[in-house]
Amino acid sequence: MRIVYIVLRLILGGMMLYGGVQKFQKPIPTPVEVVEKAEQFKAPEKEETLQKILYISGSKQTGYFWQVLGICELLFGLLLVLQKPGFIGAVFLLPITLHIFLFHLFLEADEVGELIQTGALFLINIALVLKEKEKWKQLLWLPI
Repeated sequence: MRIVYIVLRLILGGMMLYGGVQKFQKPIPTPVEVVEKAEQFKAPEKEETLQKILYISGSKQTGYFWQVLGICELLFGLLLVLQKPGFIGAVFLLPITLHIFLFHLFLEADEVGELIQTGALFLINIALVLKEKEKWKQLLWLPI
């Protein structure tokens, strides 16, 4: 069973490393470029695409959020891959994997493959945290 958890850590850590690197691959578009791209999708039937474009572009336009997210994915993914500090990486990745899953659930529900993939990553993350419940359960269930 230990090998299964090692493989799960490597899968989740590898995906986070990949996602983190992708955040820095393309230059951040200017606000004018974002508006021009959004104009192409302002028709009512393209509203879902417009929501995704505005959400991601807005995250990039903050000047920090997209980069912080990428750094966190890289750092916490690395912690998972290194195995020893994997529990810390799994705990810190939990809100990130939840956010990624919810993004796909609410903004790309029609992309079933991506929804399954992100849901699986979130479930892997939960399993990795629950595996180590002895390390953190005293924080939640204090003895009386």
